[in-house]
Amino acid sequence: MRAVVLLALLVMVWGGNWPIMKIGLTHIQPLWFCTFRLALGLVSMVLILVPMGKLRLPPRGDWPVLASLGLLNMAVFMVLTNLALLVVPAGRSAILAYSTPLWVAPGAALFLGEKLTRGRLAGLLLGLGGIVVLFNPLTFDWGNRPAVIGNLMLLAAALVWAAVILHIRGHRWNASPLELVPWQMLIGLVPVALAAAVIEGRPAPDGSFELAWTLVYNGTLATAFAYWAAVTVNRLLPALTVSLSFLSVPAFGLMISALLLGERLSFTNLGGLALIAGGVGVVALVGAREARTRTASS
Repeated sequence: MRAVVLLALLVMVWGGNWPIMKIGLTHIQPLWFCTFRLALGLVSMVLILVPMGKLRLPPRGDWPVLASLGLLNMAVFMVLTNLALLVVPAGRSAILAYSTPLWVAPGAALFLGEKLTRGRLAGLLLGLGGIVVLFNPLTFDWGNRPAVIGNLMLLAAALVWAAVILHIRGHRWNASPLELVPWQMLIGLVPVALAAAVIEGRPAPDGSFELAWTLVYNGTLATAFAYWAAVTVNRLLPALTVSLSFLSVPAFGLMISALLLGERLSFTNLGGLALIAGGVGVVALVGAREARTRTASS
């Protein structure tokens, strides 16, 4: 029951964070927003792990995956999504960013030797159809260069996240993922802070209450709590349950964006979401079936 509650909270926290990030980004530069989010997340994780006695230096064997998680999943992914949110609606951003599992299937076939079965290929094509629907080539404003770049940034962020997942699949863990979270935040924080200082100059927060609560939400809930909860539910619940439940994140983000920001629930967004969710669901179901087959034959 605890794991189910945590999973539901995780979906709401991550889904609701898309419009919240868009609100926060109106009050401070995007790179500095990402910097403060990671800094607050790092402090929060230290406060969580110290009482548990689990704050320790990472084993050397985990350094490669820490670099991947910190530089790609924390720094690059967050920076790309923050920049994209400046010009792309929050609901649409959530849908495109959560297309990640679609790219894992062909990536696993290319780099890990996994077969791209008919089931996985069907899921991939279904999800790609959803992306085509989202872009709707006949009505998308291809002359709006910032919007085009923003959408491409979100797809790039999804690809980056997929690359991290592929690296994690091939890694043999020495420490628990939870114990490594503060270190990956620190690794992501350093280059993002340096980039913010060089590109954006000094931070220029407007001092508003709205900025304060969006940063607190991002640092404590959407980063520290969410990563701890994700590790916990992945250990307590079947992988298929977690994978399919995460399909609710962009759906929840789309709904909350409509409520908080007044974004229109267009047929394009809803149709794209349905197709991408269907594609991810097919990939997850095929993966679970193959795992059961391997277990039964071993």
